[in-house]
Amino acid sequence: MAEQQQAPNQLNIELSETVAEGEYANLAIITHSHAEFVIDFVNVMPGTPKSKVKSRIIFTPQHAKRFMKALSENITRFEAANGKIQELEEVQIPLNFGGPTAKA
Repeated sequence: MAEQQQAPNQLNIELSETVAEGEYANLAIITHSHAEFVIDFVNVMPGTPKSKVKSRIIFTPQHAKRFMKALSENITRFEAANGKIQELEEVQIPLNFGGPTAKA
């Protein structure tokens, strides 16, 4: 059997079974400093006084902007295929809920 050759400039990404299962989040808390953006993904359940961060992603400002553009493009494609996403009423959540106030 011949081994597969990876094309130059092709990225080989591995996705473990655990990560592939994903984590549900219905809240994203975004903070930033001059050097990075931090996004904490949280699953907040009604009637539960405490919620845990399920995942934290740290971006450079440049990668945060690229992520924003990629997400925006994907939302546009999704809405073209499935119709406009209806926005829910804005939920007011205290900035310090579940932990200390973010500081840069």
